[in-house]
Amino acid sequence: MRLLKIDCRAACALLIFSLTPHSVCLGQERSELWGEQGERWSADSRLPDWSFAGFERGEGTIPTPAPTHNVRDYGAVGDGEHDDTEAFRKAIAAAKRAVAEGAAAGVVRIPAGRYTITDRLDIRSSGVVLRGEGEGQTTLHFPRSLTDVEPNWSATTTGRRTSNYSWSGGFVRVQGRLTGPSLGAVGPALRGETVLPVAEPDRFEPGAEVMLSMSDDEEHSLTHYLYAGDPGPIDNIGRQIRAEQVFRVLAVDPEASTVTLDRPLRFDVRAEWAPDLLVFRPTVTHVGVESMTMEFPGDPYMGHFTELGYNGIAMSGVAHCWVRNIRFVNAESGVFFNGSFSTLDGLVFESEREPDRFGNQGHHAITVTGTDNLTTGFDFRVRYIHDITVTRGSIGNVFASGRGVDVNFDHHRRGPYENLFTDIDVGLGSRVWASGGGAALGRHSAARGTFWNLRSERPIAPPGRNFAPPMINIVGVRSESAASTEADGLWFEPIDPEAMLPQNLHEAQRQRRLRTDAETPD
Repeated sequence: MRLLKIDCRAACALLIFSLTPHSVCLGQERSELWGEQGERWSADSRLPDWSFAGFERGEGTIPTPAPTHNVRDYGAVGDGEHDDTEAFRKAIAAAKRAVAEGAAAGVVRIPAGRYTITDRLDIRSSGVVLRGEGEGQTTLHFPRSLTDVEPNWSATTTGRRTSNYSWSGGFVRVQGRLTGPSLGAVGPALRGETVLPVAEPDRFEPGAEVMLSMSDDEEHSLTHYLYAGDPGPIDNIGRQIRAEQVFRVLAVDPEASTVTLDRPLRFDVRAEWAPDLLVFRPTVTHVGVESMTMEFPGDPYMGHFTELGYNGIAMSGVAHCWVRNIRFVNAESGVFFNGSFSTLDGLVFESEREPDRFGNQGHHAITVTGTDNLTTGFDFRVRYIHDITVTRGSIGNVFASGRGVDVNFDHHRRGPYENLFTDIDVGLGSRVWASGGGAALGRHSAARGTFWNLRSERPIAPPGRNFAPPMINIVGVRSESAASTEADGLWFEPIDPEAMLPQNLHEAQRQRRLRTDAETPD
């Protein structure tokens, strides 16, 4: 195994005046993919760039504006018996009007109490925040399922009757749209580059935000590309696969017909994938749900595809939003998130439900699709069939600094690409790679999925052949398997997680980028 090892006596002598509080002088080990401060990393390497993940592109702090409205003023009782749904709807509507009239945010305060909610709470505009007084203080109780509210029956790929709420939907529903009109065809370009040819340079200006969007062709060449040439069976995948990434335009060169982007491309840009740049203009931003408990009935969990929609939060087509400090009790699914540059922080999952015969007490705890989102500080105190799910459209997302009793990273096929799992205590470690998804929809993960510093009770071996093509990275696990550092194959560095530096790859990349940006003259 090839590792960069630090001579502690030399390191301490050289750094005695500059050690940070997190520095360690014994047993440090670093991956060849990163090095000490990222000096071994490059934009086109097999280790992607996740420094833009999270709220405001990883550059901002989630705000805490003062409350502007109180659900009690609109008739909410909070005694656990009265139906408070209409009062919540009135408060949300008032908060929305306040933002429309010029307020920076419409913050709905939910004082301590137990509030019964029997229908969806919808948010379709920016700046609305639902804020409780804390997990042990404010509880939203949902005695009905989404199927009771609005039935939505479907079937699995094998024909089994089930509800669509088994894998989607939530009682707090936030909906928007991410893009505006097309700015014309672009490309070609290579992964890692930052200069992109454009057909109409006069339509761009520095500072504008754009989304690159590409779609598969009849030969499934984009699918093959995302899977590094090894997608596995894809007979049922159809034309579902897309590749998307959001940029800021730094400069426009009308003579060369190019734009310079603020970050490297995650993938090649080829004509056969109909590449297009769209105006990135999210209609819903800065919406937050925070500081409360969401509780559902404690009936026995009957198992996979029996779910009726005891689901917490669903956000779709949003950007720069957040869900933080939420405790889910007895939820079949906690959060379904789709969007960009958003953060899920401090989500706790508990259940009093009798588990199914496999020990599961729910279906999907956290599902993230879209690009450049950060999920951090999660705590799975019970076992879900799928603790964390990425699937079609999950590109460049980060899951960090969490823990659970026996966490699995569900890669649900259809090309989840370049997602990062870092600094996570997976608990027992018996099912890290356990994943779902229908038949013949590709291998579970596409290329360059990265798993960095995973702590576990049991040793972790590389996943089986069906999980992903060899082009994935597993660094910083306790394992009995041999190391493998193949340039075009599996990268497996079983470094002791306790000695691994950096512990959190996302944070190391983010700090490196922000430091570099600060040192670069305008």
